[in-house]
Amino acid sequence: MKYLSFVLIASVILGCGGPEPRRPVQAKTGSFFKESIERSKELLAAEEKLIANIVVKDSFHDYNQSASGSWYFYEALNENSEYKPQPDDLVTMTYNVLSLTNDTIYSAEEIGVVKYKVDKQGLFPGLRNSVKLLKEKETATFLYPSSLAYGYHGDNDKIGVNVPLKSTLSILKIERQKDSLE
Repeated sequence: MKYLSFVLIASVILGCGGPEPRRPVQAKTGSFFKESIERSKELLAAEEKLIANIVVKDSFHDYNQSASGSWYFYEALNENSEYKPQPDDLVTMTYNVLSLTNDTIYSAEEIGVVKYKVDKQGLFPGLRNSVKLLKEKETATFLYPSSLAYGYHGDNDKIGVNVPLKSTLSILKIERQKDSLE
């Protein structure tokens, strides 16, 4: 009886160690994300090289590089204005979307005249940045790596995955908002 009481008390004490957490069947190392980052870096480098080759071969235009990573040249300049669109301004514009080999994906006629509230509406990232580089009555052609275009998702229609783009953007009118008046 003493022996049975001792075994019973010992098993209760040892059995109350608390629940042991379950271990994952497979440990995640984060290697998928590291590999994805490397693929993205390699893709961007290849696209930047392609764009750099286009810029070098085009002796007719003087290209500028934007801070966001696109390249562009002016087709029409407005020397009479200094004002560039600011957040919340309403910009009336036209643009087209081409491949880097000048195949038309969306023509300016197909897209039509667009009224865009700066930084408040959805355009692809490169175009959002490009609008803020031009003044009223200016036109420029931009070259975008896919990361500034529609990226790894495309546009679910004519633009596929990781496609670098070219676009000619014309700013027709800028309607300043009260906070941006100078």
